[in-house]
Amino acid sequence: METTTQQYTKVMNVCREIFTKKTFDYGTSWRILRQSSLTDQIFIKANRIRTIQDTGENKVGESFEDAFSSIVNYCIMAVIQGRYEFDLHAEELSATLATEWYDAVSKEAKELMESKNHDYGEAWRDMRVSSLTDLILAKILRIKNIEDNQGMTLVSEGAEGNYFDMLNYSLFALIHLSE
Repeated sequence: METTTQQYTKVMNVCREIFTKKTFDYGTSWRILRQSSLTDQIFIKANRIRTIQDTGENKVGESFEDAFSSIVNYCIMAVIQGRYEFDLHAEELSATLATEWYDAVSKEAKELMESKNHDYGEAWRDMRVSSLTDLILAKILRIKNIEDNQGMTLVSEGAEGNYFDMLNYSLFALIHLSE
């Protein structure tokens, strides 16, 4: 488990670095996106990964690592959007506050991973990256259904729990790809 925590932290730090650099370049323009738009962005990335896994052909050149890192960051943005209402007329979110929120969500994701990893006995280590991709796509379909039902669920976790799961599946995929 200690190895997993170290690997997880390492790949999460890469995602965080990308987030902070893009925040420098673009500001927090992502705050204009509805949570459903972020879900669709995650779908685009995951669907692209699956298409390339199925066809073996990558015409754009973006690596799987880049795509999974994008999914991590979009998931964190989606959690933030769900927690902190956006006001179109308010001042832009500062890079410092955006990074603080990012760090808080990533800390929660890590704690969740450690708890689930304990209970599931690191089963993800025996999974294929393609299976992690499929699980991400399944979670996206769940979120879309929850969004279409205005967030209402009867017995299942809400959208936020699914974003956390996709974030962690993406980090597991990044660990696999780094090995």
